[in-house]
Amino acid sequence: MAMLMDLDFTSFGYSGTTTTTTTTGSALSDDGCNWNAWSPVVDWEALSGGQEDFHNLVDSMMDESDFGLQGLNVRPNIDIEEECHYLYNATTTDHDESNGPEDLKGMRLIHLLVAAAEALEGTNKCHELARVILVRLRELVSPKQGTNMERLAAYFTDALQGLLDGGGKCGGNHLYKAEHHPTDVLAAFQLLQDVSPYVKFGHFTANQAILEAVTHDKRIHIVDYDIMEGIQWASLMQALVSRKDGPATPHLRITALSRSCGGRRSFSTIQETGRRLTAFAASIGQPFSFHQCRLDSDETFKPSNLKLVRGEALIINCMLHLPHFSYRAPNSIASFISGAQTLGPRLVTLVEEEIGPTGEEGFVGRFMDSLHHYSAIYDSLEAGFPMQGRARTLVERVFLGPRISGSLARIYRGGGEEEGCSWGQRLAACGFCPTNISFANHCQAKLLIGLYNDGYRVEESSINKLVLGWKSRRLLSVSIWSSKDNES
Repeated sequence: MAMLMDLDFTSFGYSGTTTTTTTTGSALSDDGCNWNAWSPVVDWEALSGGQEDFHNLVDSMMDESDFGLQGLNVRPNIDIEEECHYLYNATTTDHDESNGPEDLKGMRLIHLLVAAAEALEGTNKCHELARVILVRLRELVSPKQGTNMERLAAYFTDALQGLLDGGGKCGGNHLYKAEHHPTDVLAAFQLLQDVSPYVKFGHFTANQAILEAVTHDKRIHIVDYDIMEGIQWASLMQALVSRKDGPATPHLRITALSRSCGGRRSFSTIQETGRRLTAFAASIGQPFSFHQCRLDSDETFKPSNLKLVRGEALIINCMLHLPHFSYRAPNSIASFISGAQTLGPRLVTLVEEEIGPTGEEGFVGRFMDSLHHYSAIYDSLEAGFPMQGRARTLVERVFLGPRISGSLARIYRGGGEEEGCSWGQRLAACGFCPTNISFANHCQAKLLIGLYNDGYRVEESSINKLVLGWKSRRLLSVSIWSSKDNES
């Protein structure tokens, strides 16, 4: 059996504590980087009663007696009040049955957000109503303070306001924008990986599968779709150097994809990642080389641009749309997957978010599913940041706020349609075969989440897929695949 990934995160600057005292910038090294189902449909005419005064209408929706449910033309099989209670509970770590002022406010915020989203799907008159609702929401919430629900509502309010003002034209890459200083981005990443298993669950599960697939190989070639800072590969290198079975430490080659859209900055950023990985490999005695493979201007992947060497075990690594990752267009991912299929890789590791769909169609249905998803994330982060509002706010501002805005913009542009089936399904459609998740890998995942709050859970949803969840909500998954030529 291949060795388990080492759960000591201290090497390579990869801290493993589940409590944090880091403030903005304090975790950085001298060179500036630490390695460390449902949708209500509002009958607006019935709700407004012919009123033109939208301000009065919004006030009526804030009525304390019934949370403003009158006039909601809900689909027959959906209990909107029950679902709103479910969603509110998802953003509240500690529950009670008192229905105090905070509970009532949280419920009202959910209803206002739903109403604003539905108004955006309507006519210009409804858009004016959405504008008034959003003004009211801005008076009630702030992203810097308040309960989970209030901070979450603030970011969804900002996202809906952006759709109203710009028609959903935004929504591209959301990280490393001018308003986020690189120091803030790196500090937020450090905090995210310290207090939650989001980063490590994907990295460690994928790395364990890779270790098991290359036990007897002397040369390994990993093609990484989105390498970011390259932190994933530190623990893999350590495991390769310390493994006791198989040949001597194999030569590891990593090829990172670089994108023309980022220009010189994108190329130099990946060069810097390669420099750090090379230095780390040398420090532990890991034979290593690093290369880049440029995508076309439209981010199309051409397998012919990849340098392959006979005798290397080829691994494809694909991390998608996690909170700390840049958004990548579906066409780019599809191009990479189809191109990878022609290469006949030994293994494909895929990590992706688990968002819906809930079965409801249209923008509002997808909006509500996003609200569910980020509610669970907020709740889990609240559990990981006890009494540290400043640190939590940094992670929310740098990663989650922009992520919410970009996600809603893409849903709005697409008329509420999902960007397609899961990427695991795409891999199967391209001819890749599921590869069993080992018992050792499953045990490692459980050991990992045991280091964090007991609200996290691991589910084996199929023979080749592990899912990380928070309470009853799935958050992200890792699936393992191989080409038909390497199925054995």
